[in-house]
Amino acid sequence: MHLRAPRPALRPFIGQLWVSHSHDIPACRREHVLPTGQMHMVFRLGGPALRVFADADDAQGSTIATPVLGGVRTGFYVKEVAGHVVSVGVQLLPGAAQALFGVSAAELAERHTPLPELWGVSAESLLQQLAQEGDPRRQMVLLESFLAARLPATPVLHPRVVHALAACAQGARVDDMVTQSGYSHRGFIALFRHATGMSPKRYLRLLRFQSVLAAMRENPAASLSASALGAGYSDQAHMTREFTECAGITPSRYRQLAPVAAHHVAVAGAETSNFFKTGRLGHVTVATHVFISTTGRHHDP
Repeated sequence: MHLRAPRPALRPFIGQLWVSHSHDIPACRREHVLPTGQMHMVFRLGGPALRVFADADDAQGSTIATPVLGGVRTGFYVKEVAGHVVSVGVQLLPGAAQALFGVSAAELAERHTPLPELWGVSAESLLQQLAQEGDPRRQMVLLESFLAARLPATPVLHPRVVHALAACAQGARVDDMVTQSGYSHRGFIALFRHATGMSPKRYLRLLRFQSVLAAMRENPAASLSASALGAGYSDQAHMTREFTECAGITPSRYRQLAPVAAHHVAVAGAETSNFFKTGRLGHVTVATHVFISTTGRHHDP
């Protein structure tokens, strides 16, 4: 795994870049990919194409070969993990959807989008260049340079959204953020969704989820009630309900599985099936077509 921050000029839009060589997996399995609150753009240079599933009873799944953009999600999705995968990727921050693709982040949310649908032949051209460049560090430089040429010289994130994101990090209430913005409630929500792909309420919920994930991994011996209160939940029941909706498994089960990567949880088919039968997921949107590429884990979309 090669992971690094982008050059300073890109940091308003880009969280990090990575090159990943996953280990060979002896048999196909599925995993829950947990929401991070960010978009991810990934180029698979080797190995099987990305395959995602609507639910546990979906035997076929939907296949998208690289390159692909994983939009912001508010809940987990189910992905197949199989074989040795080589990928180059980048984490995109709020405002990057408009800057890079000319669309609202909300238009890309809750789904995977083949990158050629947004960038045309440039996406496949970049994929081929990355595949020809074997050194991971140079691959990241190549991707970084491509993004730099497409991004504006100054941030495009609305100042009210910048202020709201900072307020969210401090646990502010949505009503207070609306009042401070000077916008109507509807106008503020639309502005926030355009930049982040979700409502402020959902964004705050994901921040709590990320906080409790980190707490459980940093101190696995701590009680779940203590972890819940520390992350801003009203009580353990509140945390368990929201955690299960985000992850598809309970906090206790997550702790028992102890995944190596925080947001990638290998689960038995029965666990996923039982969750979907409760109807708590809401909806899962995946690409319904197969996008074939001629070439071919930090965080795959």
